[in-house]
Amino acid sequence: MHHSIEIENLSFKYPDGHQALRDVCLHIEPCEKVALVGPNGAGKSTLILHLNGILTGEGDIRSAGLEVKKENLERIRARIGLVFQSPEDQLFSPTVLDDVAFGPMYQGLPEDEVQARVFEALEVVGMGEYGARVSHHLSLGEKKRIAIATVLSMTPEVLVLDEPTSGLDPRARRALINLLRELDLTMLVSSHDMLMVRELFPRVVIMDEGQIVADGQTRELLDDAALLEAHGLEMPDLQ
Repeated sequence: MHHSIEIENLSFKYPDGHQALRDVCLHIEPCEKVALVGPNGAGKSTLILHLNGILTGEGDIRSAGLEVKKENLERIRARIGLVFQSPEDQLFSPTVLDDVAFGPMYQGLPEDEVQARVFEALEVVGMGEYGARVSHHLSLGEKKRIAIATVLSMTPEVLVLDEPTSGLDPRARRALINLLRELDLTMLVSSHDMLMVRELFPRVVIMDEGQIVADGQTRELLDDAALLEAHGLEMPDLQ
């Protein structure tokens, strides 16, 4: 059985010379749920974008058992479902149904299978009645659910989300947390929502200045006030 995510000695420098990642090593096992936390500019989003080849640095990455290189990217992007922070980056079709169908259709699947996947993905995210709706007319919480459905319709092995609760009101945030809890997938989630991290993720990886500075059990690391303060994080307020 392969690791779901296997990163060895990954470094990345942006064209302007900014060193965004420094010798990052990370292994995530199948069905593990891992949170990625750190201050703004820590390298979290940059790391995520390497998992399906959107960015390419120096080092070795295997995603869902495949080496991340040009000839594997189509298969990797079907297996590694990436949900961006802004759903506007993923929703561009005339209707919700078209958005969710885009991936399976691009894979060349038969129409009946595409329809089955779309129906199942929308049901999983609690949006089964929204197929005919226009994505851009939905609330932010609804858009985020549809964005997740566009990825689930590809039947990925791994779900990767960047700041999934950002901008949501309390009700939409709670609904999204409940959805993520129910999904039986390997998961890597970048977030500043430390309460969600404590609630949902048994393991947390802390990044700062392009490096992994801590990796361990969530409750242990989030109870370490000195560690969190040193890396620009706050203990979740449990009141």
